[in-house]
Amino acid sequence: MNKKRQLLILIKHSFLAILCMQFYQSNAQNQQVADSLKIIYEANNFSGTEKMEVLRNLSFNEINDIKLSLNYANELIKLSKKDKNYIYLHRGYLQQGNAFRLLGDLNKALDAFFKSNAAAVKIDFDAGQGSATMSIADVYSDIGNPINARIYYEKAITILRRTADTISLATALLNAGEEYANSRNFKNALAYYRESGVLFEKVNYEIGTAYNIGNIGMLYAETGEDEKAMIYINNAINILEKNKDYYAISDYLTYMSDIYTNRNNTKKALKYASQSLKLAIKHGLKKQISISNEKLAELYQKSGNYEKALQFYKKHIIYKDSLKSIEIVQKIADTRTNYEISQKQIEVNLLNQQKTNQKIIIISSLIFLFLTLLLVIGLYRRYVFINKTNKIIEKEKNLSNSLLLNILPAETAVELKENGKVLAKKYELVTVLFTDFEGFTNYSENLSPEQLVESIDYYFSKFDEIIEKYDLEKIKTIGDSYMCAGGIPFKTEDHAYQIILAAVEIIDFVEKSKSRLLDNQINFKIRIGVNSGSIVAGIVGTKKFAYDIWGDTVNIASRMESNSETGKINISENTYQLVKNQFSCTYRGEIEVKNKGMMKMYFVENLM
Repeated sequence: MNKKRQLLILIKHSFLAILCMQFYQSNAQNQQVADSLKIIYEANNFSGTEKMEVLRNLSFNEINDIKLSLNYANELIKLSKKDKNYIYLHRGYLQQGNAFRLLGDLNKALDAFFKSNAAAVKIDFDAGQGSATMSIADVYSDIGNPINARIYYEKAITILRRTADTISLATALLNAGEEYANSRNFKNALAYYRESGVLFEKVNYEIGTAYNIGNIGMLYAETGEDEKAMIYINNAINILEKNKDYYAISDYLTYMSDIYTNRNNTKKALKYASQSLKLAIKHGLKKQISISNEKLAELYQKSGNYEKALQFYKKHIIYKDSLKSIEIVQKIADTRTNYEISQKQIEVNLLNQQKTNQKIIIISSLIFLFLTLLLVIGLYRRYVFINKTNKIIEKEKNLSNSLLLNILPAETAVELKENGKVLAKKYELVTVLFTDFEGFTNYSENLSPEQLVESIDYYFSKFDEIIEKYDLEKIKTIGDSYMCAGGIPFKTEDHAYQIILAAVEIIDFVEKSKSRLLDNQINFKIRIGVNSGSIVAGIVGTKKFAYDIWGDTVNIASRMESNSETGKINISENTYQLVKNQFSCTYRGEIEVKNKGMMKMYFVENLM
């Protein structure tokens, strides 16, 4: 080998090493990396694992041409199968699934992701299992199956928490948040977005941060806070444009169009929708092409241009059904070909046998056709029965899942379904709130049960709205006592602050209700107590189970309530230390507490 040849190979390997190192450091798609690696790949001076890694990077970073990305993934799968390299087989199927998903072929995408997961399971590769499971959840979300999507997101998050793959964990949390946002469960969505945003910033992952900012913007758009939505979405688009991630930009441009539609600014709404369509067409994003055409049809119809509205709506339908139509046509063609071949074969057989015994052949054919008809009828009836049964089962399954999510936190519900039980979990710092109506015993003795229950329901229904507003978790009600907590099941830093805000709003609601109550409702007076500290949370019982919390922190919170006064929020020393810079409080001194001795207490006065 001459020196010039040696030098060229050394340069090639050094360049490859630098590019791969850059890829691992950023873990973000980058078209420039794909363009650089393409030059090295076309030289074809390497093989084995080195070639597989280049193909993986090419498929991952190729943004401008999705079909080219798919070709790289297919070649990677072929090579890894040949070498029986399961880690690259997992990666190849993962990239193949991503490409199919972008091209709108969700059935092939789902099949590829399941194969990716199987390869990762074979070698006990947790990070790979987590990524593949998350991708499966993404596809279920795309096809409108929220139950399966949530189950697989929670499963992916559980797996990825065991790994050091921060970016994949953050991405799974982000996508799970988006699924909850689609179901209008904004509380859970925001909790997932918060955790994913912290993780993306921790590893300085720009693309992830952009998606996080954009999704929070979409959340604000859904809740009518258009100004905040525009700021967040525009910031996300700026980051994505720098990274050439056109799929997300097209999606966010559609949301900007929605915002201006709500403001009756049709001109700007059309501008953003047109930009979204232009990007989607340029990069072959079929799903976004369909969505953008639908949006433009809606806007032109609103402005009275029905001819253009119809044109765009037709294109929306064509792209929406294109893949499905191609599949159906192909199946019809295959069925017709098979039928014609079988008919030709029967004809040949009949001609050959006709010389010996034509009558027997005709009778046999008639018997065969009759039996075939009976078989087809039987199979059809069986198919109808099975299909009907499966729909009933699916409906009942979805109902049970929905009920479970209503009474338990999502994380707890998933653990219960997977393991049949839920392990108790300790939280080092949460804040617990108790309320109590004064003189409730006297009311219960002098009023009818119906009137008493109606009055309590009036108050507790509003309490539920207030704690949901502040992202708190309702634990239970015991008679006239209401209990909730902040900082569970998702850890937060501002749980004490949010609890006090909720308590202030509850006091204000009870006070204002004095002038609003109906004749058959009772005007209660309320006391509130709050304490902060560690607790243990879990499920009580095996049949009529309930999510509950235990610990000395809970007992002291109850004592804070019993030592409070009418219309007052009584907090412990622990809680005071957490909120003293945010609320003005009055020190009450040390007060004797049953079974606890002397304890410092404070009344919350107002927000600083």
